[in-house]
Amino acid sequence: MNKAMSQTTIYVNSSIGIDTNVGSKESPFKTLAAAARKVNESVGKEGVTILLASGVYAFEETTVLQPTKRTFTKENRLTIRAEILPDDADWNTGSMPTIIHTMPLQDNWFGVKDKFGGAMYGIKIETSHVTIQGLKILGAPVVEHPKEGQIIRAYPISRTNPALDDLEITQCLFAGDEVTSPNHLGIIANGNGIVIDHCIFYHLKQAIVYWSRKSTGHVMRNTLIYGGYGCGVWTSAIANDFIFENNIIANSNYAWISQLDRDENQQELELKDSKKAEPILYQVNNSLFAGNKKLTGTGGGPQLNFKDIDPILLKFNNTKITEQPIELNFDDHSKYFLHPKTGTLGADKGVGLFKK
Repeated sequence: MNKAMSQTTIYVNSSIGIDTNVGSKESPFKTLAAAARKVNESVGKEGVTILLASGVYAFEETTVLQPTKRTFTKENRLTIRAEILPDDADWNTGSMPTIIHTMPLQDNWFGVKDKFGGAMYGIKIETSHVTIQGLKILGAPVVEHPKEGQIIRAYPISRTNPALDDLEITQCLFAGDEVTSPNHLGIIANGNGIVIDHCIFYHLKQAIVYWSRKSTGHVMRNTLIYGGYGCGVWTSAIANDFIFENNIIANSNYAWISQLDRDENQQELELKDSKKAEPILYQVNNSLFAGNKKLTGTGGGPQLNFKDIDPILLKFNNTKITEQPIELNFDDHSKYFLHPKTGTLGADKGVGLFKK
């Protein structure tokens, strides 16, 4: 039976929580999935904040956010955030709630049978007006290609409904390792209004896919993508109002992939032949592309069926493109762990987890 919520803040603590608790500060849930179920079963119009304490969260099941009798708005949002945020005085690199994907593989890929034989989904967002803030999101402790033809993929954040709007992901760190804990694709989202701000993507296969063709209102600001062994940004023919400013894409395979059509049988719509398709021009403002093997490509799919294209889809404004790689701060005692190293290329951009 659906109930009006007696609280608009739900607490989650992986160390002391129990999923049969009520989700209060004194009686927290153990998992984000339990907090999501409480939201999904509730009624009302108030915003809801889910606070995660510092600690490690093993995702043994997908967290589905799909309330049917609670309505969120831009002002009264659903927020999932760390109790301690990067700009708080007592934050350190160990403060971030850390998610690792340990759930069983699913045999479907966004509603269709998965021909590659293995996918796992961390947070599925099926409502508008959502913020995710201050989390560290790791991949899965698996081998990505355990046998011929199989590709095991972790999708930490996904949104499948193209009618949805307003998804903000801010001050989050996505990290993976190609060999031991691959993080296949940090964010893949249909719909409008996907805003990425002050995030770090470290050694993912792909950082983000802006997925719905002709969708609008997308933003990426103040973000570092480093070491993407597939690509950094992937745009699926989204509208050219995309705001891309003050970002670094570095040390990656491709910086930017553009997929004009998600039907693999229509890949003739390649940007390299301007007679076949009108190019969609994106403004790249005040950014840095450094040490990437290739700048732009087209194509798609988990097998990385990419083809090189000239960067005719991008207009560079006050943006530096260089073969010089950037250096990161690997001192995990430092507040600026995994940020560009002070005094080196890109450090003056101010990208990373801190807004102040």
